[in-house]
Amino acid sequence: MTDHAHTHAATPKDLADNLAAAFQIEGWPVRGRLVRLGETIDAILSAHAYPEPVAALLGEACVLAAILGSTLKFEGRLIVQAQGDGPVRYVVADYDTEGHLRGYCRFDPDEVAAVSQGFARPGAKTLLGQGVFVMTLDRGPDFERTQGITPIEGESLSLAAEHYFQQSEQIPTKVRLAVGSVETAEGSQWRAGGALIQLIAADDARGSTEEVWDRSRVLFQTLADDELIDPTITPETLLFRLFHEDGVRLEDARPLTAQCRCSKDRISAVLTSFSPAERAEMIEDDGKIRVTCEYCATVYELEPEAISPAD
Repeated sequence: MTDHAHTHAATPKDLADNLAAAFQIEGWPVRGRLVRLGETIDAILSAHAYPEPVAALLGEACVLAAILGSTLKFEGRLIVQAQGDGPVRYVVADYDTEGHLRGYCRFDPDEVAAVSQGFARPGAKTLLGQGVFVMTLDRGPDFERTQGITPIEGESLSLAAEHYFQQSEQIPTKVRLAVGSVETAEGSQWRAGGALIQLIAADDARGSTEEVWDRSRVLFQTLADDELIDPTITPETLLFRLFHEDGVRLEDARPLTAQCRCSKDRISAVLTSFSPAERAEMIEDDGKIRVTCEYCATVYELEPEAISPAD
């Protein structure tokens, strides 16, 4: 893999956390991906005062974006979003091929509180209601965006992703996503993890692959949420525990960092699309316009006259 998108690859031994990696099991017609997130997901989920179920949903979306985005063979972005008529209006996570992640959730706090009364954490279907799961590939201004849309089916975005692969690519796929907080020396920190396995199509050399796929799925189902987010379990240990095979190995591990795409120039460019009268209404008492990035909550302070000359 020589394209620019993969120049940030590191050897698995360099990375134990905040990574996306591929894995294969020697001799099995199964390929997989693993994502582990510590400081990176903590930065994204701590940027806003999200209620716990909302933070968990956004964490799932970020892990999914990293799992799927890290497979891209070109420079660009993969955007995972879900929207519906429930307490969470929409959730979006954005991965670019430099390994940068960002995400955001819009929700109604009272409605979220109302569906959070039970013993279990409300999941995707409860939070999003009737809605759709959307994956968008953005290869930049020279290409048309491609989109895949499926209904939200279950209480985890992993089910939505499995449906997506079944519908759009007919590839048998299993996905596990986990988000939770762990106690560290610095206090409570968000962590997230995820894994995906896919069946490689049968061919003459392999013969039927169904039996191995059934076995892989059974083993994959034993993967516990706390294992996926436990900072003391290395990715290699996790995979060995899961498949009990000496021949399972991580490949092409790459770092994941929380990094927004906002900048003063981008904000200024957006403001130029408003009329002078609309911009005048945005000016605060001290004569400045302030814009808060909804992703990372950075506040940008701009001088109105510096935005652009009045049309």
